[in-house]
Amino acid sequence: MSAGREALFLPLAFLTVACVGGLEPGRPEPFAPPPLFALVLAVMLFAALVRSGTLVPERLVHDSRTSLANANGAIALLALFGATTQMFNLLSPRSGLPLVAVNAFLFVLLLNTLVASPDRVRLLRSLMVICGSAFVLKFVILAGLSDPEGGRTKRVLVALFDAATLGTITQDPLPEISGYIAFVTILVYLVAVAALPGAGSAVSATRRLDSRLPQYVPPGGGSHEDIGHA
Repeated sequence: MSAGREALFLPLAFLTVACVGGLEPGRPEPFAPPPLFALVLAVMLFAALVRSGTLVPERLVHDSRTSLANANGAIALLALFGATTQMFNLLSPRSGLPLVAVNAFLFVLLLNTLVASPDRVRLLRSLMVICGSAFVLKFVILAGLSDPEGGRTKRVLVALFDAATLGTITQDPLPEISGYIAFVTILVYLVAVAALPGAGSAVSATRRLDSRLPQYVPPGGGSHEDIGHA
């Protein structure tokens, strides 16, 4: 991994997500701290990243690295955890049955991911599906149901859901800009996670180093295979 990506891109990207993920435009308190359950989900996803090889903490903090490099790696790890926590805070509805349902949905998905032990590629795909599904649910479906200026379809859906959920399906109306901010925040988070130093990148770096080392050629121009057959 390049020094610029480790020292600049990863910390800045994750710190940006951590700061923007708690913003709630149009509310009296524009910044919402993450709930405790978001911390639980963040720990589960962090464990899944390490278990799948998407993140190798030893490549950011290790005895073989300098003190400055370890400090920078520790900042990147802390920023990753903070960004992950705020991502779940961003994607979760604020109250009622939607909050319980989405939190249960995310918990089951992350628990299944930990049990399945996917590789890096599959975990990244699963993370895209999780974030995309939660985004559509909160900023498209629930936002449409909570829109006070919705049409006849919205009124019919609200009536059906209210009858089944005792009126707890709707949320406070969200400003239109909040959906765009959330979309960009999710995109930045996914790109930064994909850029984390993983096990696959370490193997590739080792292979590139081995290919640059001078190869031993025995006297007579034979190869190692020829010596083995001799």
